[in-house]
Amino acid sequence: MGVRKRERAEQIKEANKQVAFAKLNNCPTSPRKMRLVADLVRGQKVEKALNILRFSSKEASRNLEKLLLSAIANWQAKNSDSNIEEAGLIVKEIRVDGGSMLKRLRPAPQGRAHRIRKRSNHVTIVLGANNNTQSN
Repeated sequence: MGVRKRERAEQIKEANKQVAFAKLNNCPTSPRKMRLVADLVRGQKVEKALNILRFSSKEASRNLEKLLLSAIANWQAKNSDSNIEEAGLIVKEIRVDGGSMLKRLRPAPQGRAHRIRKRSNHVTIVLGANNNTQSN
């Protein structure tokens, strides 16, 4: 029983070496705006995703570009002996969740007040090696 557990642990450790992730918490952009940019790079190769983010005019693309570079650095830290170009890294998963909300009041006519919700988001990006070689 102990040998099987050890073998399974080694398999999981080897599988985790192929995956790297990075998180960005409380980014002061609405999740809807961030998802527009995240949908552009989901499933793309890392080099193509970096180019898309670098030349996008959206403000959210700046934050996602930094996050993608961080995930690449995390992958390199795990696989110091491997090369990025040969690994064929792709953006396996990119998830944008709603973060905390700052609630502010804006004056309205006749002594009333309207609530303004300043939204933020959490982004998680997962990089993985491309098993099947297809051209994206």
